[in-house]
Amino acid sequence: MSEAAPADRGVASARLAAFASAERAAYARARPRSAALAAAGAESYYAGVPMHWMLDWPLPHPLVIADAQGATLTDVDGNVLADFCLGDTGSMFGHSPPAVVRALREQAGHGLSYMLPTEHALAVGRLLRARFGLPHWQIATTASDANRFALRLARAVTDRPRIVVMNGCYHGAVDETYVELADGVARNRPALIGQFVDLTEGTRVVEFNDVAALERALAPRDVACVITEPVLTNCCMVLPEPGYHAALRRATRATGALLLIDETHTISSGPGGYTRAHGLEPDLFVVGKPIAGGVPASAWGFSDAVAAGWDRLRREKPAGHSGLGTTLSANALAMATMRAALEEVMSEAAYAHMDALAARLAAGLGDAIARHQLPWHVARVGARVEFICAPGPLRNGREAAAAHAPALEQAIHLGLLNRGCVIAPFHNMMLVCPATTTAQVDQLVAAFESVAGALAG
Repeated sequence: MSEAAPADRGVASARLAAFASAERAAYARARPRSAALAAAGAESYYAGVPMHWMLDWPLPHPLVIADAQGATLTDVDGNVLADFCLGDTGSMFGHSPPAVVRALREQAGHGLSYMLPTEHALAVGRLLRARFGLPHWQIATTASDANRFALRLARAVTDRPRIVVMNGCYHGAVDETYVELADGVARNRPALIGQFVDLTEGTRVVEFNDVAALERALAPRDVACVITEPVLTNCCMVLPEPGYHAALRRATRATGALLLIDETHTISSGPGGYTRAHGLEPDLFVVGKPIAGGVPASAWGFSDAVAAGWDRLRREKPAGHSGLGTTLSANALAMATMRAALEEVMSEAAYAHMDALAARLAAGLGDAIARHQLPWHVARVGARVEFICAPGPLRNGREAAAAHAPALEQAIHLGLLNRGCVIAPFHNMMLVCPATTTAQVDQLVAAFESVAGALAG
């Protein structure tokens, strides 16, 4: 599927170019103050933004936000937007949930970070065990950190050097997961900056849903851990085929490899994530982004067997410089907000609301695609929905990479934003939060209908 030939996706090249040009002009007309502020503040930052990912939004100039409440953003020009990006999952339960705001205010008067536990921290440990099932927990600042620490521990307790990742995976800024398959051969991802080690020496990469390839990768019995999302996200979404997770668990146990489930995105599946909803049995588990209501924090859990291995390592090794943990991990502010999120925000009722509206959104998008006879499809995992500008369902990372249509997707994103709806910039991801309304879902469906109609002709 070539990006050079958008007509392969049901959209003529000339029509796409005209639509994108008109939408860029409309965006610029509606946001003169954003343009002025972005220009005035740009010189202090590399590439004009405080974090270079902000350049990934398909916009003529940055969108400067004045306020965010619930599922709504307001920019500095006064444009009100229904937010289905939600900080790319960081605010998956809405902007400034009241319980999290209350916890922020209360903790602020008692110190923010002192590298000692609080009552909130001790309560969070019990909440994590009850919610996600694993008996032992540690706190980190980001999911990248949590995955990095979990993989380091897996290698240590198994005394094995290698890991297995899925082609097309995303586990944050974890070096050894930046490996992909190119014509069936593993290589470092070409966009990776500053990488001076061949990551394929310690990482094997297989396609998601390919049990035979997984078994071959595990056969030498030198793999410490398989790390995977239960559903490939951060790409064109790939759902597991029936029986895949059972086969993955059997294969890892048969060869002595640990299984790490990264639920940073699939926590959209329910109160205990995809793992609890589908009865998965990981040895290690990571959740990040929304776990503290938008405050940077993550958690990683592990089994009794992994804990026993760590106990042994602590007896055998000198103290200090373990490579596990950072100074701001489990700071008092993060613990207070994580407790509030777990106890009051990430509730069964909240998930029921999110799931129902996500189903309504997926159905509405699917109807629009069918009405305009576009060769696209919709995928969903709980409150997380994606439209994919290619036929589906997709089976693996190779198919997900081929399904991307960057120019087409960027035009759609800009068209939706000009119609009052924000979705994630990196791919076609949309999230429904507890504050999302039926009217906002219907607004997004109507905006998508308008954009799809304009592109289909």
